[in-house]
Amino acid sequence: MHRPLLLIQIGEPPEAVQETQGQQSDWFVRALSLKKDDVIIVRPDLGEVLPDANIVSATIVTGSWRMVTEPDISVEYTAKWLRKAHQQNHPLLGVCYGHHLLSYALGGKIGYNPAGTEQGLHLLKLISVTDDILLKDIPVHFSAWLSHQQTVLSLPDGAKALAFSAMDKCQVIRYSFTSYSLQFHPEFTWDIMTECIINSGNIPLAEDGMFQPVWPMVILKRFYFLYCSSINSSCIH
Repeated sequence: MHRPLLLIQIGEPPEAVQETQGQQSDWFVRALSLKKDDVIIVRPDLGEVLPDANIVSATIVTGSWRMVTEPDISVEYTAKWLRKAHQQNHPLLGVCYGHHLLSYALGGKIGYNPAGTEQGLHLLKLISVTDDILLKDIPVHFSAWLSHQQTVLSLPDGAKALAFSAMDKCQVIRYSFTSYSLQFHPEFTWDIMTECIINSGNIPLAEDGMFQPVWPMVILKRFYFLYCSSINSSCIH
């Protein structure tokens, strides 16, 4: 039986971003071309209850305009759920805010990036990933959309950083061979990134990235097809 993907979203985009681009969960639905029966979206910040991990194939925690370090009952509730899911070897992927939340849930330290805000298209470098199921065959250097103020300051025990940028040493973290998190946004398009930058009033779309950000989408789709596709499910579970 096909089990859906779980998308966990905490908080909403600013109204101006919502009007043109929708919600964070919408971006993943579009990026992965998901149909209604392919996905369950849960908002712990609205009091919605997370399901038993066994009824979903995998979980992605989306980005957010909130900060993991801000006191929030939904953060602690979701972190507890993520810890249990990780212990059960349930496939997990955190993205940006979700990257921080998953790392926090597993014992990492989160805080504001001493290097400052990282926003726009930036160049990343992978570290020793030839044996990694999610990152194998990805170029050593690739570009990705980024938009974050906080970062993973210290890793949870047993976790390994697999990529870095000029401003952040933890662009990809592997916690196990089913649990990963990404500081960058594989679900972003040019339009989403542009709206986020315009809304922040921060910087023009200046980048150090040298290539169009195609590989982050490959990573996202690989996670989905490894753990959520019925074609591959017999090989994974």
